[in-house]
Amino acid sequence: MIAILAIGTLLAAGVGAPRQAADRQEAQPPALGLAANPVERAGPPPWSFREPSVTPLQAAGGQAEPLAQAARQAAAPTPVPTEPPPTATPPPPTPLPPAPTPATVPVQAALPTATATSPLAPSAPVQPLQSTVQLTGFRHQWQTWNNCGPATLSMNLSYYGSPLSQADIGAVLRQFPDDKNVSPYELAGYARSQGFQAQVRANGSADLARQFLSNGIPLLIETWLEEQPNDGMGHYRLLVGFDDANQRWIAYDSYVHTNLVSEDPANYQGIYMPYAEMDSLWKVFNRTYVLIYPPDREPVVRAILGDAFEPAAMWQQALATAQTEAAQNPNDPFAHFNVGTSLVELGDYAGAAAAFDQARAIGLPWRMFWYQFN
Repeated sequence: MIAILAIGTLLAAGVGAPRQAADRQEAQPPALGLAANPVERAGPPPWSFREPSVTPLQAAGGQAEPLAQAARQAAAPTPVPTEPPPTATPPPPTPLPPAPTPATVPVQAALPTATATSPLAPSAPVQPLQSTVQLTGFRHQWQTWNNCGPATLSMNLSYYGSPLSQADIGAVLRQFPDDKNVSPYELAGYARSQGFQAQVRANGSADLARQFLSNGIPLLIETWLEEQPNDGMGHYRLLVGFDDANQRWIAYDSYVHTNLVSEDPANYQGIYMPYAEMDSLWKVFNRTYVLIYPPDREPVVRAILGDAFEPAAMWQQALATAQTEAAQNPNDPFAHFNVGTSLVELGDYAGAAAAFDQARAIGLPWRMFWYQFN
């Protein structure tokens, strides 16, 4: 730990002001004839998020009515025994029948099928990998100042029917004007607060992203953006499609307005980005992505990720990827930095410190440390 603290001191000394005083400096995207307001896409989203179920007792306002009926039965000359419910099938989702006393029908008996999640079946309905995909039903938004995180999350959630805007999300995640960055963990936490499943994952790949998109699940990815030399910064994008024949992604971008899929400002469909270019920008952040999906898609997600669904296995695989890239190109600072990030998650702090030192010795962008939270 002393080694880590010492390295942290060196890193801080190399980058200047702390995160509270300096962060990403994204501007609002130039208009260039494009719509300044979000473009509402017609057509229903492919899924609608289901509201949490309500038990029969909750829907009826508690047990007041069953108790009243029980009291009336108690006053009759001859008690009428209740017929026990059938055991072959679970009770149907209708109000409970009256019972002599509340204790004879426990609340748990009304909820045999109310489990929110289901175990992964070996035959999870995973669709095969496609050669071209373009998901639709998103609501695009051009970001306001330094607001690419809330804007991209808003676009992601809109796919599942959410009406939340970047202003709604930013009011929660960026409550102070000087807060210029939202971490992937904050984005995932907000999505979970809206009832979705959300994970922050590392070691993404083109094959993995194409598999998720082939199964109707977009990916919110953390990438580098450098429009001018030595002026790079972190930037979120939303992968919504791909085209193997032309080796390019389709991404919803809240800032970049070049290589548009559609030149019609009223019909935004994303931007094209070559596979190789996107991977180089994604690698800067250890290919981090935020996976957001409705709870009923959990079996599909587990089937696609396999062993890597568990964090320990994911970080072992991320380490192997980074070590391979560092061996192939010893002068790649991001490969060494990703080795360090993975080793931190695996508990090897001395090895992480050495990898971070190697990355710094090679040379990192001056804003690199603005986006490190561990």
